[in-house]
Amino acid sequence: MAENPDRILIAESDPVIADFVSRQTLQAAGYQVYQVSDGAAALSRAVQVMPDVILADLELPGLSGKDLLVGLNSQGVNIPVILIARKGTENEIIQAFRLGAADYVIWPAREAEVLSAVERNLSQVRERRERERLAVQLQQTNQELQQRIRELTTLFSVAKAVTSITDQSALFEKILESVTQITHADVGWFLLREEAGKPFILVAQHKIPPSLPVRLNQAWDDGISSLVAMSGEPLSIHGEPLKRFKVSVLGQSALIMPVKVSKQVIGLLTLIRRKPEPFRENEQRLVESIADFASISLVNARLFRVMEERARQQQSLAENALTGEKITIELLQKVKKELRQAVETQFGALERLLQDPTIRWSAAQRENLTVLRQSLDTLNQLSEAITPIQSPRSQRPAREVNLTEVVRVTAGHFLPFSQKSNLSLITDLPPQPVYVLGDERQIAQILNGLVSNAIKFCNSGGQVRIKLEKTNGKDAHLIVSDSGPGLDAQVAARLFESESGSEQTQPRRFGGLGVGMKTIREMVNRHNGKIWVESKPGQGTQFHVMLPAR
Repeated sequence: MAENPDRILIAESDPVIADFVSRQTLQAAGYQVYQVSDGAAALSRAVQVMPDVILADLELPGLSGKDLLVGLNSQGVNIPVILIARKGTENEIIQAFRLGAADYVIWPAREAEVLSAVERNLSQVRERRERERLAVQLQQTNQELQQRIRELTTLFSVAKAVTSITDQSALFEKILESVTQITHADVGWFLLREEAGKPFILVAQHKIPPSLPVRLNQAWDDGISSLVAMSGEPLSIHGEPLKRFKVSVLGQSALIMPVKVSKQVIGLLTLIRRKPEPFRENEQRLVESIADFASISLVNARLFRVMEERARQQQSLAENALTGEKITIELLQKVKKELRQAVETQFGALERLLQDPTIRWSAAQRENLTVLRQSLDTLNQLSEAITPIQSPRSQRPAREVNLTEVVRVTAGHFLPFSQKSNLSLITDLPPQPVYVLGDERQIAQILNGLVSNAIKFCNSGGQVRIKLEKTNGKDAHLIVSDSGPGLDAQVAARLFESESGSEQTQPRRFGGLGVGMKTIREMVNRHNGKIWVESKPGQGTQFHVMLPAR
């Protein structure tokens, strides 16, 4: 038999029957037997020891076997009762079954009959207990599964809140509400600080009594969280150890979870239970996961603040740049106006001097007057060339640009400068328009800078040529060439590195205003193009610009 034998209660007043059933049959088979001689004692003993099976004589003195069944039912005791009955008591047996009897044995009976009845009922008892055990286990498993589902749902909810809620206060409330609900905490709060060394601020709370002197968004030392802030490790404490801290007035079990950013504790999640029930290990892991989500939200908030500050700085720089550009444009416009008026006044005065019949000029004086006239003419060209260009207030989207038309406009603008310098300005354009994708203003500035440079360094009586062609149907090829003295290899190699552009040593004539070579290269690169120069001393210079064609 097993180490814990089944327990049998025998209620029998006949000593012969009692000895046969108890000693000779059941005890010999290894059962633990309790024996009483009347119904009242059987009822009391059954409630006391809760046997697995009861064998009771149907005709017990005092309380009969049927009375015992009624008494057990009234006490809520569900123990199978096997009746010992004599022949001729079939009606009594039927009535006993109606009252809840499980089985019966007709006396006189053999040992095998008694053992068979007992084993049959014990088997049913074991099956019932196994079903009850499995039912309890299934219920526990279902409860654990439901708890896991709630935990996963909570984690998903917090993760969604971290990515969707932009209001930090609302997010902290959501995190605290979720963690107190899933851990069945009665009280909770969330402390936060900007950086190490500064006091913790209460940013969210759950059911903190109004009697405590604490308010949202104010510093608060709860007396225990600072220990976790120093150690950086979670703390679960309950019972007597918690009574040393002032938060013990709120409950008898506490869990404090640090919230870290870059290994620095900047937040603390504190949960309190009124009962001394410690937080389980799986609950601590869950709170730790939620604390990680809180850490992510804090990092995101810091990054967002940094980006906002950078955006404000960039906006301020852009506004200052626009203001400076506006001032520069206004000053250039005033300079152009004042310069034009001054040149016109000096031209008038010079003409009056030259036409005054009372003045006789020597040859040297007339030569100086000619130089003065040429200088005034150059100043006049310079004033006409000053054309302030205002950049757009927002980045212009790339658009289709008719490069052929840009070349025509540029040639028309620089034609007066070339004519005054005794130069020929020639354009060589394809029969069909060539289109590129980009900013028309910048493309025009690229061409202006190249043509202005060519006019400046072209030999007197020479030729400046602007050629446009389409290569292989993919790229627009722009060539600006001059018949100047050319460049040596060292100058050509440094040409696009300095703001001043060319470093030729011979005097340069005025060829209009244009941007430098370094800026030209930057604008070409911005349009996904290429620029290079081909030149040899005494053979002129060619600038090549390749832009993706449409």
